[in-house]
Amino acid sequence: MRILLRAFAFLDLFSLLFMILQLAAIVNNFGKLTLLSDKVQSILMFPMFVLVAAGAYGLFFQKKIGFISYYVQFPFRLYLWVLSLGFITLLPEALSNYDDKWFPILLKVCYVGEFIRLYLTIKAHYNATKA
Repeated sequence: MRILLRAFAFLDLFSLLFMILQLAAIVNNFGKLTLLSDKVQSILMFPMFVLVAAGAYGLFFQKKIGFISYYVQFPFRLYLWVLSLGFITLLPEALSNYDDKWFPILLKVCYVGEFIRLYLTIKAHYNATKA
């Protein structure tokens, strides 16, 4: 389970790299947002960045903090699309395929992957408290 938790920590670090790009875009274009829901999502991305960073640190070094942080993050991850496997939605663009037909399929795969991660995290947390 230790390897699995570290793999989750590295996925979170990978997510942080992409979040830095999103946060830069939010800072530069916040004034152009007109919908209240877009503004709320943009504002929530900043504490989410801190939570993901704390969760990655916690999963890598201190399991308990990582577990708690992930449980708090989970609903916000779904709302803000900060998914552990979210980078796979960029694969068609990396392969110079700009069709819009792949994004919905890959996004569903990301959501399924996030729920699998939740299940594995709960299982690891149960095993850690049981031992």
